[in-house]
Amino acid sequence: MTRVILFNKPFDVLPQFTDRGTEGTPRRTLSDFIDQPGVYPAGRLDRDSEGLMVLTDDGKLQARITDPKHKLPKTYWVQVEGLPSDEALEALRRGVTLKDGPTRQARVRRIETPEALWPRDPPIRVRKSIPDCWLELEIREGRNRQVRRMVAHVGHPCLRLIRAAVGDWRLDGLAPGDWKDGEAPKRQR
Repeated sequence: MTRVILFNKPFDVLPQFTDRGTEGTPRRTLSDFIDQPGVYPAGRLDRDSEGLMVLTDDGKLQARITDPKHKLPKTYWVQVEGLPSDEALEALRRGVTLKDGPTRQARVRRIETPEALWPRDPPIRVRKSIPDCWLELEIREGRNRQVRRMVAHVGHPCLRLIRAAVGDWRLDGLAPGDWKDGEAPKRQR
């Protein structure tokens, strides 16, 4: 039976079970929150990003979640600096060309501050003279820091990034640092 764990990764937590850093001070890792043997992250979520991580004990499922050829959608709530124009949003929808090549098309829309949002510790920097807004952005690939680089490319630096969904798995009220068992997909190829 495939084991799936859904975890709401807090800000400043490494998306791995051990800290291989050389900074001297140990950093928080998944092992500070999840004490379940045999499960491994299916994909990464940067240390300064928050939200849903899927962990599993099934290597085939892990590959299906992370491999871009399967085009599994990943949905993010992105707080950006400034108020993106319709043209900027359309550029994200078409795909933008980053240093490592063009991105696939994305779904993007402006949203209100997500209702399920929790306070971040530490809070983001706020500049009174520059407004910010929230976007919901769905991509079907996962390059290093891709969402941050995409919104910066259209002139709106990312202030806060939260992964809200991976495929059909959603945060659904899971508090930061909490995890729960999830269901394995019905069809596995």
